[in-house]
Amino acid sequence: MICVLETKFLVISCILCSVLLGFTNAVPTSTYNVVKFGAKADGKTDSTEPFIKAWQSACGNLSPATIYVPKGRYLLRNTNFRGPCKRKVTFLIDGTLVAPEDYRALGNSGFWILFNHVENLVVSGGKLDGKGAAFWNCRRSGKSCPAGARSMTFNWVNNLVVSGITSVNSQVSHLVINTCNNVVVKNVRLIAPDQSPNTDGIHVERSTGVTISGCTLQTGDDCISIGDATYNLFISNIKCGPGHGVSIGSLGQKVDEKGVENVTLTNAIFSGSDNGVRIKTWARPSNGFVRNVLFQNIVMDKVENPIIIDQNYCPNNQGCPYQTSGIKISEITYLNINGSSATPEAVTFDCSPSNPCRGIKFQDINLTYKNIAATSSCKNIEGTSSGTLVPERLCKGQFNLTPPSFCCHLHLLWSLFVASFFNQTIFVFHNWAAITGSSNAPSDATSQPAHTTKAFHPSQPKQENGK
Repeated sequence: MICVLETKFLVISCILCSVLLGFTNAVPTSTYNVVKFGAKADGKTDSTEPFIKAWQSACGNLSPATIYVPKGRYLLRNTNFRGPCKRKVTFLIDGTLVAPEDYRALGNSGFWILFNHVENLVVSGGKLDGKGAAFWNCRRSGKSCPAGARSMTFNWVNNLVVSGITSVNSQVSHLVINTCNNVVVKNVRLIAPDQSPNTDGIHVERSTGVTISGCTLQTGDDCISIGDATYNLFISNIKCGPGHGVSIGSLGQKVDEKGVENVTLTNAIFSGSDNGVRIKTWARPSNGFVRNVLFQNIVMDKVENPIIIDQNYCPNNQGCPYQTSGIKISEITYLNINGSSATPEAVTFDCSPSNPCRGIKFQDINLTYKNIAATSSCKNIEGTSSGTLVPERLCKGQFNLTPPSFCCHLHLLWSLFVASFFNQTIFVFHNWAAITGSSNAPSDATSQPAHTTKAFHPSQPKQENGK
């Protein structure tokens, strides 16, 4: 009997020791309420310093920490949450962060709320009110205005999660991901009037491994814009419109630029936007590229340019007249894209005559304009198409490029050489189209869907600017 009791006591002791050890090894978390650091929830009192003090305490904690923002409105000036931090930090927002009414208070820093040099960060919930209307009015008036502040920027932040945030009326871009790795942006709402200038929803550049999902983007510029040195970007289940669509670019403003590679956009709805899926490059020499891009399972609802590649971007014909884009675009797939165009021409490819778009793939495209088949325009492009195609003559009969003469090659190479090394406007006396003497076949606006598989090749180039 005594032996049995001793055995039971030993078992119970072991269990208690395990529990106690478990509590001892558990990682404690600390919570820092910004109100306890002096923040006022009245939307009028400057709470910048209390927020910074809460950040410094959480960032320096040896265990994971949470910064908590209760309900209410908190006025913030330029706020820089700088790392590195000791452990993971969670920024939990139940209230609204408000920018100053006077847009000049944010100066020319380019940011409103900035996180930089942080590892393992979560920013969740709440609302950002950028108070951008007065700044937009300044821009429209032609007066001297500050550069404009991005509402929330992440520079050099790795292992980042941004979720559940609503941002309204940013001065310029709402959310910027710059030089970051392993990022998840989910269930955010970014809203500004359709005529608000440069209010991009999400801008990604110089970043790898970014996932964007479940977002609603209603802006005055690109819903999502993708800059150079962006790799392995996955976008899904977004709603875009109003806005300028999902844009890769503009790229190629500088000669030495990194490329964009491995981008997927799937399960998206575009409503009343200026563009759907767009690739845009400057008409000037560059070492950059765009490759391995997939646009699939997309619905267009009265979109002005549902599918567009514009490699002749040159605003006001300054800095690039009579040059051609050096950006090499290849392996771009358009799969299962359906809906309506707000203009007769639903598909526009204005690719570079010196670097034609290659490896373009169309499959199951059905785009109409006022209940009839839309048209397409395709220059300097090669690839394949299959499945249901509306427009039926999608890039058909427009792709037989006559090889340019030897002198034409020399002419173009000399232009690229001079532009690259002297960075000045080059006036080329003969455009490529005139040298090759080509013509494009017209599109057929009334054709019916065709179940075909066909190949197409680069068309005769023309020196025209896109929209």
